[in-house]
Amino acid sequence: MTEMKEEYDFSGGKRGPVEPTPQGKTRVTIRLDDDVLDWFRAKVHQAGGGNYQTLINRALREHMQSEDLEEMLRRVLREEFHEMAEPRKKSETA
Repeated sequence: MTEMKEEYDFSGGKRGPVEPTPQGKTRVTIRLDDDVLDWFRAKVHQAGGGNYQTLINRALREHMQSEDLEEMLRRVLREEFHEMAEPRKKSETA
């Protein structure tokens, strides 16, 4: 077992995270409900390991993409319904 020294020299030490943040990523601090965090951690554990933060990021990305898809579908349906209603309006006024 290694013994503790009387003093340590930290004059060459650097402040900040031990691991640099990869390009395209931003380090943030957020508060999540305990049950939400437990759920993600359990999913990672069930999968045999991994990173719950990656899983949270993936879930957020999928939600973003589904919102885009949902908005596109709503727009297309509005346009289709509008086109379907136009012939009715013309025949009713004739």
